Order: sequence, then C-alpha cells, then structure tokens
Amino acid sequence: MNHTLLPFLGACLLIALSPGPSTVLILRNSLRGRRPGMLTVLGNETGVFVWGVVAALGLTALLAASQLAYTVMRFVGAGVLVVFGVQALWSARRSKERERLGVPLDQAPLSGWRCYRSGLLMNLANPKAALFALSFLPQFVPAGAPQLPTMVALAALWAVFETAYYSTYVWGVGLLRGVLSRAGARRWLERVSGGVLVALGARLALQG
Repeated sequence: MNHTLLPFLGACLLIALSPGPSTVLILRNSLRGRRPGMLTVLGNETGVFVWGVVAALGLTALLAASQLAYTVMRFVGAGVLVVFGVQALWSARRSKERERLGVPLDQAPLSGWRCYRSGLLMNLANPKAALFALSFLPQFVPAGAPQLPTMVALAALWAVFETAYYSTYVWGVGLLRGVLSRAGARRWLERVSGGVLVALGARLALQG
C-alpha cells in the first residue's frame, strides 16, 4: 500500500482544492471563531468517512444504480443547500436592520453541536459525495489487498488529511477576523455565501 499512499494524498489535495458547498459553510462558520470553524470541519469530515465506509460496503452502488434513489437524495441535498443559503441571507438582512437601529451586532457564538451537525449534514446530503467516494477510493486499493478494510483505512486517511487542510482555512479566517467581523464585511460575506449556497442548491435540483 505504501506505493499508492503518495498518489492518494496528492488526489486528496486536488479534491480539497476544489471549492464546494462545504468550503463555503466552513468559511462562514469560521467567522464566529476558530472553535465553530473546526467543529464544522470535523462534522464535514465525519461525513467524508461515513461515505467512504458506505462505499466500502458497496451500498453507494445502490444509489448509483437507482435513478429514483438518486433523484430523491438530489432534491434533499438541494433543499439542505437552499436552507443554509437562506439562513445566511437572512442573517445578513438582520445584521443590516440591527445596524440601522443602532443595535450591537450579534456576536453570540454558535453551539458546538450546531456547527458539527451543519458540517455533517452538508456532506451527507450531497449525493455527489456518495458517488465520488464510490468511484475514487477503489482506484487506490492495491491488487490483492482486502477491499473492505483497505477502503475504510483510505476513507479515514482522506478525512484526516482534509481536516488538516481545512484547518488552515479556519486559521486564516481567524487571523483576518478583526477585519471580517466588521458589520459591513460580515454582512457582505453572509450575502455572498448565502447566494452561492442557494445557487448550488438550485443547480443540484435542476440537474438531470
């Protein structure tokens, strides 16, 4: 397995470099602090590991084979994205209203469970994540190696690698938090992240 480890980590890096809904959510929650950001990362990577285990068990093949199952999950995933996006847009609107009334910006920390759950839900509601795990992990199982334990180990390594990678995002937002937490900047970021999530949800729902 050693000769496949480096290519596997390189592939994991390329995957992480491709921004998606989870990246948007991690950045948004990181505005509330490094703890909310890291817990969102841990929730997302729990989802990565879960999909890896499901793929190792062959269950995601059922999703790939069933058009009805995939369609249902696609609409559920689209709904999750839209809900998160609307929440961000509503937060931006509420922030503007509080500023107009002279009320201090709400800086109440998000609960740890809420952050973890949002990251987990964002990943598990994405049917593409399931199908990607099914197509990605088997490519790095060495010939003759037991598929189930090897794929589970690779899924765990994938999740750990992405946890380390996304922690740099959380750390970077933490460094800029003094600037990004200003009312105008935060409201702009909430609008952008909300718009992106709603657009991604609409695209997922409208896909054939």
